[in-house]
Order: sequence, then C-alpha cells, then structure tokens
Amino acid sequence: MKRLPKLPRFQRPTIRVRLTLMYGALFMAAGVPLLGITYLLVENTLGDRLVRISMKTTDPAKAAQPDGPSAPFTPTTPTTPHDSLDIRKLETGFMDATLRSLLSQGAIALGMLTIVATIFGYLMAGRVLRPLHHISETAGRISKGNLGERLAFSGPHDEIKNLADTFDSMMDQLQHAFDDQQRFVSDASHELRTPLAINRTLIEVALRKKAASDDAQRLGGSLLVVNERHERLINGLPALAKGDRETRDRSTVDLADIAGHVAELRLGEANDVGIQLRLSPGPTLTSGDPVMLERIVHNLLENAIRYNNPGGWVSMTTAAEPNGTAVLAVTNTRPTVPGYDMEAIFQPFRRLQADRVDSERGSGLGLAIVRNMARAHGGDVTAVPREGGGLVVTVWLPPEAATQ
Repeated sequence: MKRLPKLPRFQRPTIRVRLTLMYGALFMAAGVPLLGITYLLVENTLGDRLVRISMKTTDPAKAAQPDGPSAPFTPTTPTTPHDSLDIRKLETGFMDATLRSLLSQGAIALGMLTIVATIFGYLMAGRVLRPLHHISETAGRISKGNLGERLAFSGPHDEIKNLADTFDSMMDQLQHAFDDQQRFVSDASHELRTPLAINRTLIEVALRKKAASDDAQRLGGSLLVVNERHERLINGLPALAKGDRETRDRSTVDLADIAGHVAELRLGEANDVGIQLRLSPGPTLTSGDPVMLERIVHNLLENAIRYNNPGGWVSMTTAAEPNGTAVLAVTNTRPTVPGYDMEAIFQPFRRLQADRVDSERGSGLGLAIVRNMARAHGGDVTAVPREGGGLVVTVWLPPEAATQ
C-alpha cells in the first residue's frame, strides 16, 4: 500500500507575534462596543432634536419659545400638511445619512487605529521580550559546554530578574557538580593507576623467572591482557569526562596532518595483525584543540584496526565539504554489522554483539570519547554499516572560520 505523504507540521507563532495579535484583538474588542454605544447615543440625540425641530416647524406658537442653548428654527410662513410630510422625509433621510456616515467613518477610523495599535503592540512586545531573548542566547551558549558563563541580569527586580537569578543559581550548582565529578574521575583514575602498574610489574617479573611453568606463563599472559584492558579503561575515563565540555583553547589545524601522524604511529600495530592501511589525505582545515583532535583520530584508527578481519584493510580519508565543514571518514572490513546496532557503539561500556565475546580487546570507551570530543568542538560523528561488511565512521567538524 502506498504511503501518504507526511503533512508539514504546523509551526506555532512566536510569543511576540501572539502578543501582538492579542493587543490588536483587545483594541478591536474595545473599539467595536465603543463605536456601537456612540452610534446609539447619536441616534437617540439626533432623533429627539429632529422631533423638536419638526414640532416647532408645524406649530408656530412653539417656534417662538427658546429650546436650550442653541437657536431655535423659526419658520417664516405656516406650513401645510404636504410640507410637513416632505420635512419628515428630509429629516429621516438626513438622520439615516448621518448615522451611516458615522458608522462608516467610525469603522474606518477604528480599523486604522487598530493597525496603529498593533504596530505599537509589536514594538512594545519586542521591548518586553528583549530580556528573554538575552536569557535564551546566553542559555544557548551555556548549553554548548561553557558552564562558566552567567546571565548576570541587571534589570529591575521583577519576574524576569527573578528568573535570571534562579537560572544563575542553578548553573552555579551544576558547575560545582560537574567540577566535582571531573575531580573525582581524575583522582580515582590516578589512584587506580598505581596498583595496576604494580600488578603489571609483578606479573612481568614473575614471567621472566626461569622457574615459571608453562601454566604460569599462560596465566601471566592472560593477566597482562586483563591488566592492560583495565589500564586503557582508566586512562579513557578522564578523556570521556573532559569531552563533555566545550573546548576553548583552539588553534588552526589540518586533519590531514593529524591523520598522517596517527597512521604512522599505528602502522606497526596494523602490520603485526596483517591489516593494510589506506590513507587518502586532503587539505582539511578546522579549529580546535590539537590534542583532542589527535585523540579522535587515534581512537577511530585503533578501533578500526582492533575490530577487523584478519588480512583486512582500514581506509582513512580527510576532506573539506563545499561549505568548509571538515570531514574525517574511517572505514574498515569486518563481519556484517546490523544497522539497528549503530547507536550502541557510541555508548560508554557498550559494544556490538559480535565484540562482546572478545571484550578484552577494548574498554568500550573509544567511540564514546570520539563523540563527546567531536561535539565539544561543535561537530558530530555517525556510523553506518559498510556494504560487504565493516563500518564507515564519519566525523564532521565545523569550518575553520565558524569555530574561531
């Protein structure tokens, strides 16, 4: 069955537009009754005045009597019944024309004043919402990882001032929580490195002894592999915590240079396991922390080599898109990976189903660190299955000018 096209979602107007429409509607709602009341008052007043004038016209005795502050209409000659009928027609026509003119001219004036009031309402709504725009822009910058920035709203002590102060207080608590978390991770990693280093040294010393049996040698080798995995895990925790924060210390770097440097460092490991490295560097300028960018490339290449088929290959490409976005793509050969399992590889301590049986090869933090560091630079990373088996992991980083 053919699927129906998805209808575009209705976008609700902004608060400023809604306030402007509300101001205009309220002005119109107040103006229409006012025009109606004016119409009724003029109709009654004009009708009474015309009745009195008509009576004076038909009764010469009453014509000599003054009527109010205005001068009375005094006929010069007595009128006949036929003349009285013509006068009434004239009075009725005059009254109808006057009321129609009042209604039409009043409606035009009300419409013009409503337009003017709506324009002023739009300007006033913008002035009222200006502090909220400032709060929104500052909150957007803070959400990118700049937890040290504050609103510092200096307006009058009203609801918006209270909102800004509450937001600043909340950010102070969040910053203290993040600082405590990073401090704890750093201290814990430092404390755990020492016993692991001691364990590695003791195992290596025991393996060097000539009296070590074959079983002891195999056990020692297994313990060294487990110990190495724990060291990688502990070393990755500070990087994972640091990657959550937007980096400020940036300089112009070429991803092609970083990719070539990292490939040279990992070439020996790739040759040892029979993996062929294919490097296609293209000038790819971006701005960022060189150490963090190198860690991104290192983790991607390490994962591509470690989780690969024997005798497979790894391709690493750097290029710049027409809009200047820096792109790093790492492709490898491996068993077919289902598309629904892609998001799992970017979660800490989670691996693909095929890798869980051989978890000693990695700590489960490599791609999680890559994603956090890429987003700390304002970019992102995705992974898609490669046709024929393997993965294509692509990192996008903002153009050089956009990140400076």
